Amino acid sequence: MRWMWIDTVTAFEDGVRMEAVKNLSLSEELFHDHFDGEEDGLPPEPVMPGSLMVEGMAQTAGILVGSVNRFREKVVLAKVSKVEIDEDAAPGQTLRYEAELERMDAVGASTRGVVRRLDHADGVWREIGRIDLIFSHLDQNTGGRTFPEHNFVFGDNFKQILVSAGLDRLFDDES
Repeated sequence: MRWMWIDTVTAFEDGVRMEAVKNLSLSEELFHDHFDGEEDGLPPEPVMPGSLMVEGMAQTAGILVGSVNRFREKVVLAKVSKVEIDEDAAPGQTLRYEAELERMDAVGASTRGVVRRLDHADGVWREIGRIDLIFSHLDQNTGGRTFPEHNFVFGDNFKQILVSAGLDRLFDDES
């Protein structure tokens, strides 16, 4: 996975829930020219695109789903079943993705998620969205077709996030 939309894991209950945070910095490319205001003569107002908040939740929830089988399954996002984003997030703020495993079986999983935003000025976490997702275990849903390991989304970047959080126990010795 080339783009990481989470920085660190802050809470993890195996097979139950996971929390991860993303610190938003103006130095990130995504904020450049996003709502720059030039055409309307308004000052720039960089905000995190909602689609990237969905991706941050997908990465958080996907790690939770993948960890259940110690990343032996290729977990892919199959469906975005609900997205409600009520407020924007801007540079200098922090997002927290809270994912809960709702259902898990051999072919996939469903998750419920909440996005919270920390305004460092007042130190308060506020709920700004809800994102529910469905994941597929790719190897179980392809009619026997196989995929090379390099297509597996849980690569070295995600592994490093988990190792940094002290969760290296989640990796199967063969993965």
